[in-house]
Amino acid sequence: MVRKPIIGLSGCHELDKEWIYMPHDYIRSVELAGGLPVVLPVTTDAALIEAQLAAVDGLVLTGGPDVNPLLFGEEPIPKMGAISPERDEFDLALARAALERKMPALAICRGEQVLNLAGGGTIFQDIYAQNRDCFKHRQEAPRWLATHTVEVVPGTRLASLLGEGKTSVNTFHHQAVKELAPGFVLSASSGDGIIEAYEVAGHPFAIGVQWHPESFWRQGNFLCLFRALVEAAQARRDLDG
Repeated sequence: MVRKPIIGLSGCHELDKEWIYMPHDYIRSVELAGGLPVVLPVTTDAALIEAQLAAVDGLVLTGGPDVNPLLFGEEPIPKMGAISPERDEFDLALARAALERKMPALAICRGEQVLNLAGGGTIFQDIYAQNRDCFKHRQEAPRWLATHTVEVVPGTRLASLLGEGKTSVNTFHHQAVKELAPGFVLSASSGDGIIEAYEVAGHPFAIGVQWHPESFWRQGNFLCLFRALVEAAQARRDLDG
């Protein structure tokens, strides 16, 4: 029997309860895309992180709390939210490995921000405090409901998956990518100028999106992103033998 490519999902960490968990939407999206989802428990043990990476063929860097601004050379502003030092260390280790080892990766919301930081980019601590007037990017609506549009850049990998021009997305964030890391290419932006997606040049598959595509698994709107990840993970597995 052919083994499905294993997709590691970076675990979510609830500090006050000491829980490591994973929302069902991520798991279901990977399953429907043909992959085998495996939750990667948050850890700061380098040997355990290495063992996790060795066991998977691709990664989903999931959403979560704010990133400690000291990690990107800034002092905290009043609008910064809760942080998890363990999650920061864990996610940055996974993100750096995805870039250095060219491991297929789909980075979502916080994951998009972390991958950009791992590549040498920057993020806004709070788009409303540090940016010009923005749309509402933290919707009070069902997670599967699209509440604003983004413009997909022609000629990008993302455009080959979603099509060029406008597409509607959901939105649950107050941080966002500020300056793209070297070698990262803009894939989509919203009408207020927020970077909504990017891809990594020269990488087999590394796409970051600011919205939550996993929340649409019932509708299938963005399942193509997960399918592309699983296909790239399968190709990597076949190459490695």
